[in-house]
Amino acid sequence: MANGWRCFFFLLLCLATQARALEPISLQLNFTHQFQFAGYYAAIEQGYYREAGLEVTLVEGSGVPLAEAAVLTGQAEYGVGNSTLLLSRMAGKPVVVLAVVFQHSPSVLLMRQHGGAPDVHRLVGAPVMIGAATDVAAASDEVSLFLQKMGVAPQQMRHLPPSYRIGDLIDGKVDAIAAYSTNEPDYLDRAGFPYYQFTPRTAGIDFYGDNLFTSEYELRRHPERVKAFRAASLRGWQYAMAHREEMADVIHVKYSQRHDRDHLLYEAQQMELLLQPVLVELGYMNPQRWQHIADTYAAMGVLPRNATDSRAYQGFLYRSVPGADLGWLYLSLGVAGSLLAVSAAFHFSNLARERRRTEETIRQGELRFRTMFEEAPMGIALIDTVSGQFLDINPRYLAIAGRSLEHMKRSSWMEISHPDDVAGEQAHVAQLLARRMPGFRHAKRIVRPDGDVVWVDASVTAIATACHGGPHHLCMLEDVTDKRQTEALIWQQANFDTLTQLPNRRMFHERLRQALAQGRRDTSRVAILFIDLDHFKEVNDTLGHHQGDILLIEAARRIRVGVRETDTVARLGGDEFTVILSDLDDLQQVDRIARQILDGLLAPFLLGQEQAFVSASIGITLYPDDAGTIEDLLKHADQAMYVSKGAGRNRYSYFTPAMQVAAVNRMRLGADLRTALREQQMQLYYQPIVELHGCTIVKVEALLRWHHPQRGIVCPPDFLALAESSGLIVDIGDWVLRTAAAQLLRWRAQGQAIGLPGLQLCLNQSPLELQREVEAPGTWLRQLMALDVPASAIVLDMREDALLGSGASAGSGMAQRLQHLREAGLQIALDNFGSGPASLTQLQQCSIDYLKLDGVLVRKLAPGTSELVLCEAIVTMAHRLGLQVIAEGVETEEQRARLLEIGCDFAQGELFAPPLAIDAFDALLHARRPLHP
Repeated sequence: MANGWRCFFFLLLCLATQARALEPISLQLNFTHQFQFAGYYAAIEQGYYREAGLEVTLVEGSGVPLAEAAVLTGQAEYGVGNSTLLLSRMAGKPVVVLAVVFQHSPSVLLMRQHGGAPDVHRLVGAPVMIGAATDVAAASDEVSLFLQKMGVAPQQMRHLPPSYRIGDLIDGKVDAIAAYSTNEPDYLDRAGFPYYQFTPRTAGIDFYGDNLFTSEYELRRHPERVKAFRAASLRGWQYAMAHREEMADVIHVKYSQRHDRDHLLYEAQQMELLLQPVLVELGYMNPQRWQHIADTYAAMGVLPRNATDSRAYQGFLYRSVPGADLGWLYLSLGVAGSLLAVSAAFHFSNLARERRRTEETIRQGELRFRTMFEEAPMGIALIDTVSGQFLDINPRYLAIAGRSLEHMKRSSWMEISHPDDVAGEQAHVAQLLARRMPGFRHAKRIVRPDGDVVWVDASVTAIATACHGGPHHLCMLEDVTDKRQTEALIWQQANFDTLTQLPNRRMFHERLRQALAQGRRDTSRVAILFIDLDHFKEVNDTLGHHQGDILLIEAARRIRVGVRETDTVARLGGDEFTVILSDLDDLQQVDRIARQILDGLLAPFLLGQEQAFVSASIGITLYPDDAGTIEDLLKHADQAMYVSKGAGRNRYSYFTPAMQVAAVNRMRLGADLRTALREQQMQLYYQPIVELHGCTIVKVEALLRWHHPQRGIVCPPDFLALAESSGLIVDIGDWVLRTAAAQLLRWRAQGQAIGLPGLQLCLNQSPLELQREVEAPGTWLRQLMALDVPASAIVLDMREDALLGSGASAGSGMAQRLQHLREAGLQIALDNFGSGPASLTQLQQCSIDYLKLDGVLVRKLAPGTSELVLCEAIVTMAHRLGLQVIAEGVETEEQRARLLEIGCDFAQGELFAPPLAIDAFDALLHARRPLHP
């Protein structure tokens, strides 16, 4: 019984001694309790710190990063800080980074949406919470450096002290805040607040985040404690990331109720992207990556060049495995050498000759091997498989790595490899060490000291060497950078448009195929937007192809701004673009994106000294609603786009089944139109234009009709758009000119008989025909001269859109040609005036002779109506500008009387005579009577 009590008291004594043996230390967090520090909570809750002999107290941060000061003043032994620790080290502060927790910093810039494209330059003069402009350390965080790189200096903003309240952004107190991608966006999304998020990584500022650090004092006094604390902390992080829901509950119950459980899980999900625990070992830090951070600081003027080469930087990164003590090895080799010498002395006389022969053979073999090793055209290195240290390296390997032999001997293969390739190669090496494979081949990147990246094909083979111990492996490299670049260039050219750098038709079809496959799996919708720029041809024709290319590049940029990051924008060719919208929650997203694209294209395009204005016509089709194949979807989107163009442009239209029927009819009508002239199906009708006071005929307008063998008479509005789009309008216009001019000559020859020796002919001209006159000046005059028709006998009717050039030079070129035609004797009439966008300035520039009042206005003339006031104003304005006015569509005597009252000069319409065939019009002329009812 006495022995039992002794054992019991001995056990209590041991437990008490163990409890007293726990070393108390503090870890200063840089912010308040949240999932950002889950690894340290896990190390406490799972007992990892206690197993390491440590009693760890977590000190919550107050929102101001005081962790560094706490560690340096001895208030805490360890802390959590960001990459500005490098700046502190270079300033002489003895901080030592133990481990990197976040491989990518969570720092982002959150900015309230003001409408239009996201642009950080709007923050100039705006209130922000992004550090302080005069504090170098605060202005050296990733967000401030990002803004500086984007052209917004800290001094250009109004800095308010950070409150770390998301409500300040929502309430409008500030326009932007520096935040964490793991935290504030969740609350903004919950509030439904519209914001832009900018990530510094997009500008090449890719820093580490939440680094575990200590002081040189702690490292010198307690190296084993540092090692134990680091290992236990990383164990905690491994547990936390594997048990996120459990840790969210622990944090919410034991540490803080500031954030609800859903937010903690949101934070954990976002941290997965930053820690990259699958790709990178937790805590891993790459000296080359710190070199990149230093270079970034240097480029922004915060650090001097080559900062990491200075003595101040030495010791900044913690090395947990010190160099091995090889004294025992030298002692063993000495003893073995002595024994060999004694043994050799006994047998020297018998073996001397054989030994010399053997040594010579070995020497010759080693010489041949060394020669092949040194002169090999590929890089060869012997590497310690466990530590990754280089044991022997040939010159070609050094040349590929861009380093000296001494530098390589101090490095490991992990340190010279690209950070993104290390994890994959480590997995292969682990299989090599476990003897699950004898070797492997893979492609990887080596980062040279100057930052250049070299692609290599590597072959790794496990070997056993007597001189170096083991395990080791032989690595052979071949530089394939040029091959990779050539392949990348070929792939880029095959899949991307060389002008806009957007995916081309081939890549578009591949991404659309993937989007439809995903849509089938998820039973979700996919939208295809077919975008055609309006008036682009006029820009290309008037300003030249170079300026047209500049416009296309800018249009591509604006379209990209209008869509989501996950959407695909492609250029199919010419001025045709497409957009793939996948993962659609509702059709309102499609409407919003289509409207953003249209609005973004309306701003003027600056092309050198010129400005150009284009809009867009968009056709939209939906999968699986409208079709199930790529071919049908694209066809339907194209049909919907043409509906947008026909409806006036600068709009979007969804595909409907009726469009398919209309497209088939349009296709058939277009095919018939190509044979209409050849088979003499076109016919001219003539409508008189009378002088209003006497109602005598002074002009005649030639009106085109198409006698279709099946459809009957087809009026111009139903086929002119087809004629213009197919280019047939020029041939039709030439036929109209020849036919009408020949008839005019006959009437003018009969002038005395019919009393109209000065009869004028009005001919309608499309914008394409007018553009031909700009490109090939004198075409009409030469045709009239060949027909022996005086230019003064012709009045050219042109639509208002012919005046609206896409740029200043477009309008200027048209004005010059019209002026040239008027000087030759032709007169110009502007058709359908009063319902279009023509301006007074354009009327003056283009030297118009007649304004033709739109029939829609004329039909509504009545006392007290706004149409009467408008028509009177147009007539007064025209007379003051030296123009005459022709009223179209006059149908009643009351309309004629009102037009006379306001001073209108000429009129045409059913009141006087409808469009007549040639025989009927001949009879009308020979009647020689006024056309008053």
